[in-house]
Amino acid sequence: ITQLPANRRPFNTVFQDYALFPHMTVLQNAGYGPLVQRRQGADTRKLIDETLEIVGLSTLRDRYPAQLSGGQKQRVALARAIICQPKVILLDEPLAALDATLRRQMQVFLKQIQRRIVTTFIFVTHDQDEAITMSDRIVVMNLGRIEQIGTPRDLYFSPETRFVAGFFGENNLIPGTVSDATHVDTPLGTLPVHMPPGLARGAKVLVAIRPESLRLDTSAVALPMIVSDTMFGGPLTKLLLHPRGDPTLTIDLRLSGAERGSSPAPGSIVGVTYDPADAVVIPEQG
Repeated sequence: ITQLPANRRPFNTVFQDYALFPHMTVLQNAGYGPLVQRRQGADTRKLIDETLEIVGLSTLRDRYPAQLSGGQKQRVALARAIICQPKVILLDEPLAALDATLRRQMQVFLKQIQRRIVTTFIFVTHDQDEAITMSDRIVVMNLGRIEQIGTPRDLYFSPETRFVAGFFGENNLIPGTVSDATHVDTPLGTLPVHMPPGLARGAKVLVAIRPESLRLDTSAVALPMIVSDTMFGGPLTKLLLHPRGDPTLTIDLRLSGAERGSSPAPGSIVGVTYDPADAVVIPEQG
């Protein structure tokens, strides 16, 4: 946490319900904190003006909440929180009530504000994509227990538990047994992997490989797979595959726009390869 002046309040909160005073203008709502603190004078008025400028509401200062859009109300609530200059601001699912387009705009806006005012934001969300987009550091919790803490990149590419591996985006989780220091025996065959330390031979594990890490390959080292189905998804086409010996194990592979014109038909046999560095080994959990 960045070191801040001693007179800054320790904590403030922005909730899902913006809780604006309907009888107060934008200016009065934003300035409610200094009013309660009995802070008056030219310096306080300047602080309110600067805060409204930061959140882009200077031209709406005389409007009432009923005259504002959802995104504008969110900005008033944020202004009211940051004007007291807290060291930490808790944002409790603040974007949950917004539509998808406005939500994306507010995500960018909140990141810009956070960098400008140099205050720690604790952002609570159930939206995995929002967590990755908004955060410098993420705490993933499951049933009140911390599963993993790290950067968005760490959690996406190096999950440490099954829950985290399946929480961000889609992941192929392939059961297997450690064969040696660089391989795992699975229903797909013996897979080369990047093995973490501490796993003994015979340990039950999961091999996690992102769909975008798999690619079609006609070489002799490719894993033979059968195409179960294809699903067009705009910029990406999803291939659902399964090994010849186990039709119950579904593997997800993504083709980019440049590749989708030659996507194989259901029932055809294809070869699949990947970079072993992209195969994350996770200890199997009960």
